[in-house]
Amino acid sequence: MDAQTTSSIAALVVENQSAAVLLFNGKLQLTYLNPAAEALLGISERHAVGLTVDVIFADMSEAEDCMTRSLTQDQPFAERELEMHRADGSAITVDCTVTPLIDGDGPRSLLVELVQVDRHLRINREEALLAQEKVSRALVRGMAHEIKNPLGGLRGAAQLLQKELADPNLHEYTQVIIAEADRLQTLVNRMLGPRSEPRFAAVNIFEVLEHVIKLVAAETGERVQVFRDYDPSIPELSADRGMLIQAVLNLVRNAIEALGLGGGNITFRTRAQRQFTIGTRRHRLVIRVDVIDTGPGIDPEFKDRIFYPMVTSRAEGTGLGLSIAQSLINRHQGLIECDSEPGNTVFSIYLPMEISDD
Repeated sequence: MDAQTTSSIAALVVENQSAAVLLFNGKLQLTYLNPAAEALLGISERHAVGLTVDVIFADMSEAEDCMTRSLTQDQPFAERELEMHRADGSAITVDCTVTPLIDGDGPRSLLVELVQVDRHLRINREEALLAQEKVSRALVRGMAHEIKNPLGGLRGAAQLLQKELADPNLHEYTQVIIAEADRLQTLVNRMLGPRSEPRFAAVNIFEVLEHVIKLVAAETGERVQVFRDYDPSIPELSADRGMLIQAVLNLVRNAIEALGLGGGNITFRTRAQRQFTIGTRRHRLVIRVDVIDTGPGIDPEFKDRIFYPMVTSRAEGTGLGLSIAQSLINRHQGLIECDSEPGNTVFSIYLPMEISDD
């Protein structure tokens, strides 16, 4: 095989790489990028060639520093999970590898490889959420069953004691015991969640959301402004209508509490996503429902634990609403994720259109 043929094959391989490949000269000016890099950066080779690294990676100082070190030290370097913004403004996460290329006594150049890792990070995060929900539900169910038995005995003993007390003035104390036992029983039942299996039927997601919006209006009046951003092309899905209403309502009530007495905005947004992965399972079509509020955001201390039962930042809260919502959506082979910053907290429900039997 002659050198020309080898060079052509090498060029063909680079052109068809799934990783983004960019080549910079010693002055850190772009001299080449493959089609994958054009797609990743959202810029064509014609417009990109000749641009300097600070223009192409304007918001990635780590990548620029990595390239400078590689050029001066003649060593490869790598940076993991860098956030960058494409030409259209969208943010992506990439792994960046920089390798110095030296051709004899010729000028030095840098080979930069970018691999988008958003999907892998999301899958890992979702697997952790699913595992978290499974473990926490098992723990809660075991604990709830252990609590229910003595609660029943405590309540029964209080009732018997009340019958034996000759002084009616003492009944108020037994009534306190009975009332508190009933309150704990209600809390335990909430912890256990719905006992029935989902009853799947054709459900219109817009009808579910509009039903929740009516409930929100009745609870908050004009204190909370509701906005809709619907994709009207979304078809009906197979789901348990009651469970979906409860899950969305729990998210909305959480948003209302976050907004506080001053009120604010809640937006309901729907989108369809094709060939979408939830955990390790890939679905042909998934419906995403976003509940967005303009509250102060979630305290970073609680962000990784918000779906755990009994975890709440509010003194009067039970910490069960989000946990129950996650459990209800999990029963639909779906998932709830959260992204939060001050003024923009988004709870995203992912629901597969078709429920598999396994």
